[in-house]
Order: sequence, then structure tokens, then C-alpha cells
Amino acid sequence: MAAITGRKFFEELGQLVGKPVFVEDTSGKAYEGVLLGFDSQSMSVALGDVKGKQGTLYHRLFLTGNTVAKVMATERPFNLEGLKERLERVFPNMVQYFSEAGVLVVMNKIRLNETGIIEGTGPAADRVRDIYNRFVAETT
Repeated sequence: MAAITGRKFFEELGQLVGKPVFVEDTSGKAYEGVLLGFDSQSMSVALGDVKGKQGTLYHRLFLTGNTVAKVMATERPFNLEGLKERLERVFPNMVQYFSEAGVLVVMNKIRLNETGIIEGTGPAADRVRDIYNRFVAETT
């Protein structure tokens, strides 16, 4: 059970990579920036385009894990798992989810991510686009 919850924790944190976050360190200093990556062993984080408390700007900021107190998401991550479930209603057993890449593949030929269709054309791609658009409208 601990392995499953640990994996889920890092999946959730992984969904924040490339997204804006607030990070607070153990001394109470707060930073706002884009989460570029993290080390799962030490819990160190890398931030880009960082704004400090007094408005100081940093191109990159690396915080070691023992100084990170909080990582807070400023926006809700896109629910690709939910979109996968929705697509499987229309395309049963034909949807693959590659969580590390943040990509869904439908019928081994239509690729989409949180921004929409990346690759694929034709009637099936049009149907996937309709499902995606309806999903986005319902979840925002």
C-alpha cells in the first residue's frame, strides 16, 4: 500500500512540472515560479522564471529538499485520466495514457494532450476533438 501511495504522490507532483507553483522554504521565504523538475530522492526542486517576495526576479532557482516546506499549485492540473475515461466510452480498449509524457493515444494514431489534438486527422480525430472540447467545457 505504501508503494502505491508513494507512486501516486510523485504522479501528482509530476503533473505540476511545467506549471506555475508557490514554494515556501523552511525559513518562511516564498517563491513563485514554474516547476521545472524535482528529485524524488531528496525532494529538491528546480524553479524557472522565479519571483521572490520583494519582487526579485531569478532565471533559475534550485532549493534542496531539506529546505522545502511547501509546494503549492496555483492552478488545477488538467485531468488527462478523466479525459481517458471519457474517450474510452466511445473508443473502448483503444485509448492509451502515457502519464510521464502527458499524452493520450487513441486507436494508435490520434495523439492528444491537455491542449488538444497533437497528431491525427479524419472522422475519428474529429470525434476525439468533440469529446475533448466537451470535456474541457464541463471541467472548467
